[in-house]
Order: sequence, then C-alpha cells, then structure tokens
Amino acid sequence: MAKQQGNIGITTENIFPVIKKFLYSDHEIFLRELVSNAVDATQKLRALARSGEATGEVGNETISVSIDKEAGTLTVSDHGIGMTAEEVDKYINQIAFSGAGEFLEKYKDDAAAIIGHFGLGFYSSFMVSKRVEILTRSYREGAQAVRWSCDGTPAFEIEDAEKAERGTDIILHIADDCKEFLEKDKIEGLLRKYCRFLPVPIVFGKKQEWKDGKMQDTDEDNQINDVNPLWTRKPAELKDEDYKQFYRDLYPMQDEPLFWIHLNVDFPFHLTGVLFFPKIKSNIDVHRNKIQLYCNQVYVTDQVENIVPDFLTLLHGVIDSPDIPLNVSRSYLQSDANVKKISGYITKKVSDRLQSIFKTDRPEFEKKWDDLKLFIHYGMLSEDEFYDRAKTYALFTDTEGKHFTYDEYQTLIKDNQTDKDGTLVYLYAQNKEEQYAYIEAARAKGYSVLLMDGQLDTPLLQMLEQKFEKTRFSRVDGDTPDRLIQKEEVAKNELSDEEQDRLKEVFRARLPKMEKTEFNVAVEALGPDAAPVLITQSEYMRRMKEVSRLQPGMAFYGEMPDMYTLVLNQSHRLVADILSGIKADALPAVEPVENELKGLKARRDALRQVLKDKKEEELSDSEREEQKKCDDDIHAAEDKRKALLADFAQHRPQVSQLIDLALLQNGLLRGEALARFLQRSVELM
Repeated sequence: MAKQQGNIGITTENIFPVIKKFLYSDHEIFLRELVSNAVDATQKLRALARSGEATGEVGNETISVSIDKEAGTLTVSDHGIGMTAEEVDKYINQIAFSGAGEFLEKYKDDAAAIIGHFGLGFYSSFMVSKRVEILTRSYREGAQAVRWSCDGTPAFEIEDAEKAERGTDIILHIADDCKEFLEKDKIEGLLRKYCRFLPVPIVFGKKQEWKDGKMQDTDEDNQINDVNPLWTRKPAELKDEDYKQFYRDLYPMQDEPLFWIHLNVDFPFHLTGVLFFPKIKSNIDVHRNKIQLYCNQVYVTDQVENIVPDFLTLLHGVIDSPDIPLNVSRSYLQSDANVKKISGYITKKVSDRLQSIFKTDRPEFEKKWDDLKLFIHYGMLSEDEFYDRAKTYALFTDTEGKHFTYDEYQTLIKDNQTDKDGTLVYLYAQNKEEQYAYIEAARAKGYSVLLMDGQLDTPLLQMLEQKFEKTRFSRVDGDTPDRLIQKEEVAKNELSDEEQDRLKEVFRARLPKMEKTEFNVAVEALGPDAAPVLITQSEYMRRMKEVSRLQPGMAFYGEMPDMYTLVLNQSHRLVADILSGIKADALPAVEPVENELKGLKARRDALRQVLKDKKEEELSDSEREEQKKCDDDIHAAEDKRKALLADFAQHRPQVSQLIDLALLQNGLLRGEALARFLQRSVELM
C-alpha cells in the first residue's frame, strides 16, 4: 500500500489529554495495558487455531519486553494474531468517540460499558511517549506487514513494512520527562507487579548469574511470570507445601500462614483465588492491603475494600474474577450487584472453612485461637451475618487456659454465677499477673474467670451483653468478691456512720495525689480472711475509656480521670486495730469537734427553716450575715476534724502501708511512692 497520512477519527482537537486525565491516573499502568493487549492477541490466535480458522502451527507464544536506552525506546512484542492495514485503521485510527465531551458525558456513570474497547489500552502508551509506532503482521495467509506511527496528536502515518513473523511490536519512544521507564530495574519491577501471573510467557532480558566478581547475563531467557499460578489449578492437584511456597513467594517476609481457603465458583459469577490466614495477634492495620485483585490473571489492585468486607482485608492472598466491574483502565472497583454477591460468597467460604477446622480438629483450632481471635472478633463486631455464623465456633478462654464455646461456657457457669436478679454474670480479667489476687478471690468462691486480653475484647463483651439474654460482664477487680455476683442482700455494716466516717477520713488523708486519678473510700465487711484494703474500679468508666482508644468519637471519655474505690475491710484485724486506735488516741480530741458540728448543723437547719419562705433578695443583711457565719463555722469545724484525723493518720504508718499495698497490687505504686513504701516496710519489720 502507498504511504497513508491522516487524522485519527475524533472531532476533539486532542484526545490524549482526555486519555491521561480520565482513563489513566497512574502512568505506570501503560505497561500493564500493552502487555495485556499482547496476551489477548496471543490467546485469540490460540482460539482461532483450535477452531481451524488459523492454519499452521501456533509456535512461539512468548511475549517479550525490551529496552534500548541508546535509541530511547521500550518495545512490547507478541506473536499473536497481528493486524492488517484495514484492521489498524479500524481499531487504532477510528476511535469510536464523536468527541471528548460526549465521551465523558456518555460514560461518566457507566465506565464499565467500554471495558475491552479495543485500542484504549494501547493509547495509554502516550502517557510516557513522545511517539509510538506499531509494526504488525496479521496471521492471515499472505498478509502484508504495516507500520503505523503517531506523535501524540491526531495526525498519523501508516505504510507497508517488512516483518518476517506474524504478531505485533509496540515501540514507544519514551518522552524526556519519563526516562525512568528506560531503566531495567523499573521495568522489571512493573512487570513483576502487573504481569506476574499472566497466562502467556513474558520475557524481559536474560537471567543473570554471579561470574567473575559481577552479575552477568546467561543465555536463558528471564521469564517474569508463572503462566499457571496456584489459584488456577485444582485443589486435588496441590499439596500443603505448594500453598506454603506460593505464600512465601507472595510475602517473603511473613510468618507461615495458619491455613488457607481455595476459592472456585462458576455460578452466578466466576471467581477463583486463594486466601491465607496470617498470624494477626495485634495491630489491625499493619497487615492490610495484602489481598491482590486480578482480572483474568491481570493484576488490578491491592485495595479490595469494596470487594470483601473490611474485616476480611486482614487476610492475605489472591482473588481473580472477570465479573468484578472495573473502569476502563482496570484500576478502580465499582459498586455493582455482582460485587455484593462476591463479598457475601467470600464471607461464607471463610466462615465455612473456620467451622470445618473447628469441627474436624478442635485441638488444632484451639492451639491457633490466639492468632485467629482478633480476626474473628473483628468480623463479629463489624458484620452481623458473620457473627451469626461465627458464634458456634468462637471461643472463650479462662484464666487456666481452657477453651469453651459460648454455649459451653454458659452451661458451665449458669448455676453458680447467676445473681439474685437472675442475671448471668461473666467474670473476666485482662491481665492474669496484675489481677492475680482478684482472680484467686473469685475462684475461692467457686467462680470461673475468663481471660479477655485481646485488642477488641472490650467492644466484644459490650456486644455480647446485647446479644446474650440477661447477661453482664464484670471485670474481676470491678467490685469486692461479695458484690461481684450478689446472691442475696448485702449485710448491713456493723459500724455506725460516725465510725465509718472517721475511718474513711483517716485513710483519705493518706491517699496519694495522682494525675487524672480520683479515689473514693468505702467501708465494708468482707470477712476476716479477705484482704484488709482493696481497690476496685468502676466497670462503666473503665470500659468507656478503653473504647475511647478505639473510637475517636468517644475521646471525651479518654480525658476523664480514672475512678477508683478504696474499700476498707472492717472485718480484718489490721483495719480493726486502726479503728481502735482512732477511738483511743484521736476520739478525745475529735469527739468535741463532732459534737460542735452537730450543734452548728442543727443551728443551720433551724435557720433555714425560719427563712424557707423568703427569697434571696428578701433577706436582710443581718440574716445573710448570720447564714454566712453559720456556714463558715461549719467549714472551720470540718477542717479542724479533718486535721485531727489526718494528724492521727500521719503518726500511724500502718495506714499508708495498707494503702500502698493496695496500690501496689493494682500496679499504681511507682517512682518515689514505691521507694517510700519499701523504706517504710523495712522500718515496720
């Protein structure tokens, strides 16, 4: 044919800025598109050969990628069906757009409608090229090879050329601002990222070996890809070592996976893949973006949040489906009914696999529970459907290391851990060492204590309180042993209100000042064998503070002080001794002040009774003065009483010692306070 010149069939002045802006936001995608087109051409030739439309041997199917730094070119060559001059004109020159504006308007809501539009992938090459050539020869008998050339404007040239074999060479003359695409390491990295599992051999240069003190090329082609990746093969053909090796190839720095799921479905959509369960003990985000999405073995993305539920993004592996709708550059997932079906299918397969392992090899499942529970708990918290499936194999672990299903544990504790109101109480600890004394106190009463030390256990138990009927979870140090599970009304305190107030004030006077920490003091009869002093923490406030660390919207709770209660066991001899000391040494001075206080408060009550019908503005100056003097006298007497009891406490080192013992038991005694405790302990011996 004679040399032909013309303009590409578009009405816009320049389609290429539209290509760059709308279709391809990431320059490196051009290589994936060109190699994918070469694969398509090769597979079409295979199909034609099978049907008898293409005669002769298929022969060499290898696709080669090469760089010529001196010439400034990057070439992608295939031995596929090739094109005639008419086909080049049809598929390359006549882009079926009436204009860029119409194109954008037509496909803005349905870019999937032009997936596979022949030629669009090819035009991504202009993102990195100042000129692109096509040298092609059709598989058709007697076909004439042709060369097409374009410099990034609508103008093109096409002419006859010499080419010995069928197939197509795409020759990119790399632009000056994209010279990194002439670097061997850059291109090899992109090929391994995007083309690692394409079904046709991809060759880039030669394999290398260490020789004469440096890496040198060998005679063997450097094949980039595995044409039959593991997920395309039948599970019956594979051994455990095959899956483990595939995992090591994908994630060289990761520990061996716990187990895996081989996905294979043909209806109502096509999907294959392999998902691996990694060890995920903590830090949910650290392992995300490890599932690779492929479309017919072409890498698309590792951002699969729209394909699988959020909790499943903790898994590793590969998903391959031609039915996942992408935009024309194959880069972005789109909302679609198929996506929801695929998401539901994957969730079901994951749950079925966990259920199967639990049923067939429960000891192995329990052994791996610590590595699995973060994933399972995350799924239960985020997906109701997954909770309904997982509740049959999710486990509780007690402080002795025994595992129970939810139903098994409920049966275990229901007789002994149901309170007087019929509520089933699940006791738990978050740290066996720090809460050891509380655990032992609960076990002494015959109670079972769960260990809930996982990253998501606090929101989990809040969810379970809603899911389980008439149930609550209480941390084992959240109250005194008798109050954790109240079987009957608590016995009335034997001490008078005055005696309790004096005892509280003595201990309150020696409580340390701690930043963002507040203490309340209570007196209870816990029995002579219980600890003399205990520290408990509000279950509600502690939970809210823990949840605030996971949910930014609840940061308010995180700023609130820690609330503790110092519980004095009046039944213990050490507390009784201090109470006796108060009576013997402090009461002679304190009692007159208390009597004075009673008189002052009676006077204030009488004054309020007289003035109760008067508004504030109706009070006379003398009445206001009398009220103020009465209040001031009460405050002065209260301060005097506190000072007397504080003086008593200061001269009784046993008070500080008991407080510090309780603080130490709860990990709250540190620094200078700990040093003083140790010195005092020596002095008291």
